[in-house]
Amino acid sequence: MAVKRAVPHLMTLADLSVPQLQNTLRHAYTIKRRSEPWLVPQGSLSKKESKNLKLPPQSLFNKTIALLFSKRSTRTRLAAETSATLLGGRALFLGKEDIQLGVNESARDSARVIGGMCQGIFARVGDHSEIEELAQHSPVPVLNALSSLWHPTQILADLLTLHEHAYLFTGELAPEKPSKQLPELRPLTIAYVGDANNILNDMLVTYPRLGHQLRVASPPQYRAPAEVWKRVEELGCDKAIWWGEDPREAVKGADVVVTDTWISMGQEAEKAQRLKDFEGYQVTEELCREGGANPNWQFLHCLPRKPQEVNDEVFYGPRSLVFPEADNRKWTIMALFDNLFGKWSLDGTADQKRDDKKYDGSD
Repeated sequence: MAVKRAVPHLMTLADLSVPQLQNTLRHAYTIKRRSEPWLVPQGSLSKKESKNLKLPPQSLFNKTIALLFSKRSTRTRLAAETSATLLGGRALFLGKEDIQLGVNESARDSARVIGGMCQGIFARVGDHSEIEELAQHSPVPVLNALSSLWHPTQILADLLTLHEHAYLFTGELAPEKPSKQLPELRPLTIAYVGDANNILNDMLVTYPRLGHQLRVASPPQYRAPAEVWKRVEELGCDKAIWWGEDPREAVKGADVVVTDTWISMGQEAEKAQRLKDFEGYQVTEELCREGGANPNWQFLHCLPRKPQEVNDEVFYGPRSLVFPEADNRKWTIMALFDNLFGKWSLDGTADQKRDDKKYDGSD
């Protein structure tokens, strides 16, 4: 008889321990290296490469993941649908016009019905309370695809991108071929310039625990909500965070500069005021030079991007990692789908962790 297990959910990276964060990143890296050879044109692999092909985990075989999206999405939806397929399952997109949730049916009832037919719920919502209510009543795991407070899958993708480009921060040349294991990343100084939103919130509870320093610049009226800062302090992250108003001061010594939209979905009515409040916050070469960023600083943005947030010179220039960052949404979401929905364990299984440590693409 199967032992009844507590249903695991993931609302924010603050919910993960440091070993769980590291395990997830290693697993995403392994899954990426194992999956990519299956996605290239047939005939482009050598005989040896073809012989050594190994499927990614098929933990979602015959399983369906509900994509419960009340907000538009490009990267998150694409990553979720393609990830489920590679794991042997399927993703079922449920937009706000497709089901009764919020119209004729409560979140409690919807969570039970969806969880009775699907094996996981990936929810992109408005207010964070909406996803908390879903998780409270769902019989299957719920993963936060974005809420008003948190965006955990994005920050995992950012971390994977920084690890893959770790050589940029050590002065080494780009490796001729990918490392067998997730590359080590030295402690970085990461500057965030802009609105204190869900992207920043998950950065605040994650980067300091992994040994990085955060320097944040935002207008005084745009600061982290009290409930977020409470988690920051509980995790001891506040000691590694500098926060001020001057973007030039924020980028001092920065290895990485990050920004995001100043006008999130639902804030369109505030556009004129926000553009005024964030005047002078555009990320440019001039700003980072005047502020004293490290000469080889790199740039991240979760997309979609608007020109007032970062100019074309930076966004499309050699410092920009935004498109590898976007690509990595797939692999970090896939790692979470495998562990959370497929295995009900954010620690991963012993077999998975052993495989992640030894996999070199030639098994």
